[in-house]
Amino acid sequence: MATPAVSPSAPPATPAPAPVAAPVSAPTSVPAPAPTPAQAAAPPSAGTPASSSDSAAAAATTAAPGQTSASAQAPAQTPAPALPGPALPGPFPGGRVVRLHPVILASIVDSYERRNEGAARVIGTLLGTVDKHSVEVTNCFSVPHNESEDEVAVDMEFAKNMYELHKKVSPNELILGWYATGHDITEHSVLIHEYYSREAPNPIHLTVDTSLQNGRMSIKAYVSTLMGVPGRTMGVMFTPLTVKYAYYDTERIGVDLIMKTCFSPNRVIGLSSDLQQVGGASARIQDALSTVLQYAEDVLSGKVSADNTVGRFLMSLVNQVPKIVPDDFETMLNSNINDLLMVTYLANLTQSQIALNEKLVNL
Repeated sequence: MATPAVSPSAPPATPAPAPVAAPVSAPTSVPAPAPTPAQAAAPPSAGTPASSSDSAAAAATTAAPGQTSASAQAPAQTPAPALPGPALPGPFPGGRVVRLHPVILASIVDSYERRNEGAARVIGTLLGTVDKHSVEVTNCFSVPHNESEDEVAVDMEFAKNMYELHKKVSPNELILGWYATGHDITEHSVLIHEYYSREAPNPIHLTVDTSLQNGRMSIKAYVSTLMGVPGRTMGVMFTPLTVKYAYYDTERIGVDLIMKTCFSPNRVIGLSSDLQQVGGASARIQDALSTVLQYAEDVLSGKVSADNTVGRFLMSLVNQVPKIVPDDFETMLNSNINDLLMVTYLANLTQSQIALNEKLVNL
């Protein structure tokens, strides 16, 4: 990757300074801005401040006690090209929810397993949609980057091309933010987050703990908020957001299949046939009906106190069942089954005819 990286700033003047990180640079010949102090932020429950450079500061600023300052004047800066497309509207209100789909987690883990040798973590772009009450992350892609103790470089051209390709398939998906593997927020995360702030106001930062430090994969989402004195070096506070999981019906099938591998000794399981899936669904419906009947009997006998919410739900469920004569229902069901079997037979017959024709043509 030919992305130029900015070298670290001058050594700090205080005995215990915060580490100085280099800003993210685009793979072009545009001079990058001078590095300014950036303080690593750990993600506690209430959000931990991490200092970042003020975009308006063009020269070295006199540091306050306990802070470090850059010693070199920044050259003229040309803004990096922004990825096309709409962005998140407005700042995050309180209680904003991030809804993740299973394909996001699978893609992040796959990118981490396929990372380059020596890479400590992987990063990528989050895509999805926005409504009034939540942000729904439905897609993502990894972005190549190089990261060391004193510099970080991100391939912005790759991110731009990938987003253009995704727009052709899903034009309604917006850039929502970025993800990174790991359980902590580093000083480099502040710089990468600053780049994504050009693509979407208040981008989301998603962290996925692929190291399983606490025996589970910790998944957290943050949004940044500027803090500090206007006109001086500003800081960034990462505030945690509520993370929920959502899925489509097609994704639920894959998730259920993956969950079955937990009970397999070799972590491998085959696909179920259509008849097995119908049988499993029927068994789950029967178990649910048995639970409902047992609850109704317990309420009538006085063993369990009645719950009005459950009663309204059961009434709505019963009203949704169409009233039909049992004989008519059986006739309709058998007719539909016969139609399904006929379509299946014709499809198999057509497939056999096509395969036979290919064999005869090759003779």
